[in-house]
Amino acid sequence: MKVNLHMPMAVIVLITLFNGFVSINILGDNKRVYSEEIEILENRNKELYSKLNEFLKYGIEVDVTMYQPVYPQTDRTPNITADGTRIKISMASEYKFVALSRNLLKRWGGPFDYGDFILLRGTDHKDGVYQVRDTMNSKWVNMVDILESTHVKPYKYANAQIFKTTWTLN
Repeated sequence: MKVNLHMPMAVIVLITLFNGFVSINILGDNKRVYSEEIEILENRNKELYSKLNEFLKYGIEVDVTMYQPVYPQTDRTPNITADGTRIKISMASEYKFVALSRNLLKRWGGPFDYGDFILLRGTDHKDGVYQVRDTMNSKWVNMVDILESTHVKPYKYANAQIFKTTWTLN
């Protein structure tokens, strides 16, 4: 008995061609749908980026407080900031370091990153340039905490503004 191998091969080729034709049509339809979605998302990103630039141009309104490098106000390593910087506790005020609330930090969707310099305005005697080195507890929003030595008395300023500066360590 002679078996015809051409017939099953032809069926496999036809099924493969049919599947390819259907797949290409489905992918083409999906490409149109997703390209529209991608365009919508790109436009939304541009809009949000524009709004973020407005914030950075005119400042972000924050409340400003201070913290000292002591255990109840920090974790159990008060001489190490969140970015790993080691400080001398007795010289804390001289560093000009700040901790930002998480909503202001890049890793949580904000515009600032560790090492960035910010300009702080609206705090009377604490206006100036500071460097972001620490993170505040997650319960705070739109807050800046200035690192201060243990002899500094607590203070708070409402409705201050922070601006990102382009200054570098050089």
